[in-house]
Amino acid sequence: MKVLVIQTAFVGDVVLSTPLFEAARTRLRADRVGAVVRPETANLLRNNPHIDDIFAYDKKGGQKGPLELLRLAGKLRGASYDTAVIPHRSFRSALLGYLADVPVRVGFDRSAGKLLLTGRVPYRPVHEVERNLSLFASWGVDTDGIRPALYPDDEDRQRADSLIRESDLASSDKICGVSPGSVWATKRWPTDRYAELIRLLVEEHGYRAVLFGSAGDRPLCTRIATESGVDPLNAAGRLTLLQSAALAARCSVFVSNDTGMSHVAAAMDVPVVAVFGPTVPAFGFTPHGEGHQVVETTMNCRPCSAHGGNRCPIGTHDCMRSIAVERVIEAVAIQRGEPETPVAG
Repeated sequence: MKVLVIQTAFVGDVVLSTPLFEAARTRLRADRVGAVVRPETANLLRNNPHIDDIFAYDKKGGQKGPLELLRLAGKLRGASYDTAVIPHRSFRSALLGYLADVPVRVGFDRSAGKLLLTGRVPYRPVHEVERNLSLFASWGVDTDGIRPALYPDDEDRQRADSLIRESDLASSDKICGVSPGSVWATKRWPTDRYAELIRLLVEEHGYRAVLFGSAGDRPLCTRIATESGVDPLNAAGRLTLLQSAALAARCSVFVSNDTGMSHVAAAMDVPVVAVFGPTVPAFGFTPHGEGHQVVETTMNCRPCSAHGGNRCPIGTHDCMRSIAVERVIEAVAIQRGEPETPVAG
């Protein structure tokens, strides 16, 4: 059996899809396992022992358009995959499997291209990891115990360690990772809250802080670092995704919006405090595993969309603005097993 997994969504989606590769290799006993992902997420899958082939599909850039889709389909056809597992629910993902002449194409019944699938699995209200693994149900294999996993190598760890040394951090320091960015503006907890969080963690709770993010997040992280007044390490834009995973593994706890780095940190067994605003845990995208916490506020307007958006539909952004810094500090303390600090009022 040759199994192809098509997941051309964002960083977090790819991390939460990594159990599919392990399931294909160890439970289905696939002879060959391939992945189709966006170029910006391909690094996440490097060194994965369950993956043989990684096909980068730049669907928003250089490979945009039907001709490039056909070219990729031809390349996949030549690889002779007999099974495609398609957690991504876009029409284009289903079409790619169809055009590649993969005989068995399994995806969700909510896929925009469900008519192009040979097998459709109910999209259930469970965690995304369990939901994705349900795509193997028709084979009757046991997928229990498989969790997201990333595989930084020695070079990735050395790069992370070099940043730590540059910033006068020590391996014995209590480090809090902070990821304040998001593709969706409404998913971002306000800048001033992150700055105050970092200041309090450093000055009152004995932490050192490290800011994580892409090159696009660097201006945001620079602003937060400046406003905090405590000179945190700003690693945004300086690392690959696997190097970021290696650096996250050095953290005692990780604070993030509902975004990809929360899943990267969780995959590295770091306790995560996730700040949720326009989205809700019921969607199934909380950090996977035990011991993580979500900080949120109950509001009638939540959720406002499946992904968040670039602006609040009612113009207040209260789902994020109403979350006080003290609540996140408390969640960090709970994750670390530290005594809780009473919150005034």
